[in-house]
Amino acid sequence: MMSQRHAQLQQWAQQTEQNSDLTLELISGDASFRKYYRAANRIWVDAPPATEKNREFIANSAALLNAGITAPLVLQYDMENGFLCVSDLGDRSLLSCLSDSSVTAWYTKALQLLPQLTQVQLDLPVFDAEFMERENAIFPEWLLEKHLQLELSAEEKTLLAETFALLTENNLQQPQVVMHRDFHSRNLMVSEDDSLAVIDFQDMVLGPLTYDAVSLLKDCYCRWPDPVIAQGAEYAWQLYVDTGVLSAGTSLPQFMQWLDLTGMQRHLKAAGIFARLHHRDGKSGYLKDIPRTLSYVSDVAAQYPQLAAFSGWLQQRVLPAFTMDALA
Repeated sequence: MMSQRHAQLQQWAQQTEQNSDLTLELISGDASFRKYYRAANRIWVDAPPATEKNREFIANSAALLNAGITAPLVLQYDMENGFLCVSDLGDRSLLSCLSDSSVTAWYTKALQLLPQLTQVQLDLPVFDAEFMERENAIFPEWLLEKHLQLELSAEEKTLLAETFALLTENNLQQPQVVMHRDFHSRNLMVSEDDSLAVIDFQDMVLGPLTYDAVSLLKDCYCRWPDPVIAQGAEYAWQLYVDTGVLSAGTSLPQFMQWLDLTGMQRHLKAAGIFARLHHRDGKSGYLKDIPRTLSYVSDVAAQYPQLAAFSGWLQQRVLPAFTMDALA
């Protein structure tokens, strides 16, 4: 049975296209409350205004296109109801194209977008310490306490606070640039000529240089061998130096540490969000991505002496509980 919002969106699409027989075909929903439909060679988006950043989507789309980055073109919108009509970029995500033999070539192509992305002209929110504090609260609240039913001691809360302070400082000490904030293989679409387009960009901010690179290389939805990740990170570093985004005096080891710790902050947040999607929003499909996401955290924490205490705690307290109960 058609929902009320589906019926309203279809009526709006029929009026927009002046075609009373137009029928919307559901493509997908996503981790937000948005739903996507296809009709008349266009994409019709149900994006409830109470939860979705529709003004930001429209502004960011225009800025990306103006910077020469392919993105959905907003053709029509109904801001009051949260309906959008955008150009159709097809169904071929980068994730669907990746294989052991192709991933390096595809990641090279995707990383080439990042210096271009830093040049986008937008007035954006700042990914500052206060912003990160809100994000960092998601992991203990939703994964540790809600999902794993762990009651944290005062010492554990202090350890988490110290770890997040270290990760926050790492993010703040990098060059601050325009970042997509969810730059990964599900949010890159492959065109017929194998060029790439970006989607899901309404959350763009000004933040740490390595954030988008690590979002791609250490993707929550797929994991590649460490040499592939290392090669991609070195390529990103060289791209940023060659384009002048990054000072030539910034060494590759410094860049790698920035990238590792930035990824750890992102992955802790993502693991918490996946648990929240399950418990709050009834979207349980993301639970299967938590082990992969936490494996990135575990690997990074084990590499850095300043994270030794956190690494030990993660191994002894969190991962065993997660192994037993996380997919329940």
